Amino acid sequence: MPNLLIVDDETDVREFAANFFRKRKINVVTASSGEEALEILQQKSPDLVLLDIKMTGIDGIETLKRIRQMHNNVKVIMVTGKKPDEGDSFDKCKEYGACDYIHKPLDLGQLEKTVMKAFL
Repeated sequence: MPNLLIVDDETDVREFAANFFRKRKINVVTASSGEEALEILQQKSPDLVLLDIKMTGIDGIETLKRIRQMHNNVKVIMVTGKKPDEGDSFDKCKEYGACDYIHKPLDLGQLEKTVMKAFL
C-alpha cells in the first residue's frame, strides 16, 4: 500500500483529499503546517507528499527545501491556487525537486491521475 502525506493548512481541503485517497486504498497521513509535516517526516517515510504552497508559518516552498535536506528521494507534488506563470514559485518548486504541480480548486480526476502517476 502506498503512503501519502497531505500537507495543507485548510482543514476541509486536507480532509477531503485524505478521504478521497483512503477510498483508493492508500495510507494517508495529514499535516496542517510545514512544521508538522517535517516532524512527521522524521518518524515516517511516505512515498509521496502532496504539499500546499501557501500556508501560514513556513510555506510550502521552504518546506519542500527542508524535505529535500531530510529525504532526497521522496516525491513531492505541489498544490497551489496560483498559475505556474505567477511569480517564481513554479521555478522554485522545480529547482527544489517537486515532481509535479496541481492547481486549486482541486479537480479530482486530475488529482487522482497526477498522484497515481507519481506512485509508479
